[in-house]
Amino acid sequence: MKIGFVSLGCPKNQLDTEVMLHEVLEAGYEITQDETQADVVIINTCAFIESAKKEAIDNILDIAWLKKHRSLQAIIVTGCLAERYRDDIFNEMPEVDAVLGVGSIHNIVEAIEAVTVKKKKGSKRKYSSYEPKEYVKLGGDRILTTPDYSTYIKVAEGCDNHCAYCAIPTIRGRFRSRPIEDIVEEAKQMDALGVRELNIVAQDTTRYGLDLYGEYSLAKLLRAITDATSIPWIRLMYCYPDKITDELIAEIRDNDRVLKYIDLPIQHISDHMLSAMNRHGDSAMIKGVISRLRAEIPDIVIRTTLITGFPGETEQDFCELCEFVKETKFEHLGVFPYSREEDTPAYDMPDQIDEQVKQDRADIIMREQLEINEARNNEMIGKTITVLCEDFDPVGEIHFGRGAADAPEIDGKIYFRAPARVAPGSFVKVKIREVMDYDLIGRAVTSDTFKEE
Repeated sequence: MKIGFVSLGCPKNQLDTEVMLHEVLEAGYEITQDETQADVVIINTCAFIESAKKEAIDNILDIAWLKKHRSLQAIIVTGCLAERYRDDIFNEMPEVDAVLGVGSIHNIVEAIEAVTVKKKKGSKRKYSSYEPKEYVKLGGDRILTTPDYSTYIKVAEGCDNHCAYCAIPTIRGRFRSRPIEDIVEEAKQMDALGVRELNIVAQDTTRYGLDLYGEYSLAKLLRAITDATSIPWIRLMYCYPDKITDELIAEIRDNDRVLKYIDLPIQHISDHMLSAMNRHGDSAMIKGVISRLRAEIPDIVIRTTLITGFPGETEQDFCELCEFVKETKFEHLGVFPYSREEDTPAYDMPDQIDEQVKQDRADIIMREQLEINEARNNEMIGKTITVLCEDFDPVGEIHFGRGAADAPEIDGKIYFRAPARVAPGSFVKVKIREVMDYDLIGRAVTSDTFKEE
């Protein structure tokens, strides 16, 4: 029997897909990347904001067409949409045969067996499972769906921050850290597979260890991973500013294999908005953390995300945010217009903002950020930087990859020509010659596979 997978949403969701892939293969099923050839398709969904819910529903409906017009036997929906709308999916989407909450991904094989016709076991049936998410085993053996040289590792599950706009604590449960030895063992497995870049993720990475060890322990975890592996690039994602400790700053500064890069979502800078969002800390704290990071680690690359149009955001709040973006000059920045989500405190807040105003404000900030990025990229012309080669584009006859300043999927690319074909996963020294919007263009000087003549 052939099983197809569709994985939507963030890297944390992708890791859950990889665990299910392993369990399905261990059970003896065949995996196919062509949904038209599948007997069962598993759709691991996101439901963080409205656009993610729409993408999940559209994918379910697309796969449902195969059930009507091809040989597809069953559709299984897992992940955040399944957890959040458990009572609605069967009622509104009769094409769906099984629904598994986020605490039930280890029941995937049982679900497949329940919704397919098995000899001597009777007819298929509808199946659902919602085991308590707080007690499900964290981690597990995985089948990598990322390139061999770059992957993610989830160090915790759930969230205790309860930001007013966010449904994640309801969907994923309370914050739970994985033990250091558990994570290190998985990192060693990734090292043995040849991974060159390990991206550390969680809903709140900087909270890591507080529940297990009584203190923030991300710095200790980074040391343990670098002591036990040879992975050259370790990148930090989803770090909250109120939990950036002096110990963590020192570890990023002094550990040569921890990239001088940090993803620091702040969402806003107006104290009025930070309080309404139930964010921890105020504008002075955020500015202080950024100053500390840049003072201690002069070459640090800071990525952040912002929300425009949160209920009650005034023109003064927005202008304060714009000025902060201009002054701070983040190396990378993304903006989301506020998404009104059920079961969050912000859903019923007064002074909801018009959708067009939300989008216009996001566009204004992104135009400002484009200018900041262009100026920063122009400063890179003539410099030689280390690039992790990702692939070769035969149409443009050019390689592409990322520098230490660029996280996978969300930041820019570096395109480069080379005197010989460079294998994906190789490190290349590239001299930058041009700028193309958020991306850079250059020529390889040396790499793992050739030397400059």
